Amino acid sequence: NLAPTAVAVTLERWLDLAVPPESLNWLRGTVERLQTDGSDRAFFLAVSQVSRRLGKADLPDPAQRLGEAQNARPGWTPSDWSVDQVGRLYLLIRCTPPENFHQRLETLCVTGDVGELVTWYRGLPLYPYDPSLQFRATEGLRTNMRSVFEAVAHDNPFPRERFDESTWNHMALKALFIGSPLFPIQGLDERANPALAKMLCQYAHERWAAKRTISPELWRCVGPVADDGATEDLARVLATGTEREKQAAALSLVAANSERANAVLDSSPDLRDAARAGRLSWIAIGESTIG
Repeated sequence: NLAPTAVAVTLERWLDLAVPPESLNWLRGTVERLQTDGSDRAFFLAVSQVSRRLGKADLPDPAQRLGEAQNARPGWTPSDWSVDQVGRLYLLIRCTPPENFHQRLETLCVTGDVGELVTWYRGLPLYPYDPSLQFRATEGLRTNMRSVFEAVAHDNPFPRERFDESTWNHMALKALFIGSPLFPIQGLDERANPALAKMLCQYAHERWAAKRTISPELWRCVGPVADDGATEDLARVLATGTEREKQAAALSLVAANSERANAVLDSSPDLRDAARAGRLSWIAIGESTIG
């Protein structure tokens, strides 16, 4: 039998608190059966029954749940998970031997509906690592289903830890392109890079030329690595943008911390002082973009 990992123990504890006794009895009996009959057929049948057996309610006590998740797996942030998602992941992690894990996961992703895909992609940081996960995560980013894209990109340490620069940059650009907020992406500041800043400034120029709006979050990925051209773009935003855009430009210029950036900031002393004093935040700016 597979020994329960810290993640599996945590998932089971959440289910203990969230589902009625008869559901727990089904779950425990299913685990026992699957550890005896490890066939894919038995496993897939069990997974298909999770929603009906456990329900789809949200998990209780989200603040406590986040703390427990971090203890089990640093970076794990299950902020809005439901009982059926936890149940599916619990069965996969608890009842799948390592030698069959990634093949089984691939089958689940190829055959799953949208709700199931969200579950499997949210689980990326919980799985035993294998290079095949890189391909699977990239496939999640390519989807035209925003909920699936965000299952990979949002509140998920896998991209920060595993994506190469090109994949990371295209994830950030696509988020802006489809109107998905950036602030739930882990590692935005630490993974800022000149190539991404150049891509985003080009995107901003295209939007300006078409007289279309730009998410103020875009500038978060520019500031830490802003060159002279990017700094001039930020100066334009600071001078002509909306109030939120000006706040974003100020935060980005503070992060740039170059002689030219500081000179631009001095033209707006109130925003400069607010940004430097921590009275402006990227989370507040990002949340304001959600409509």
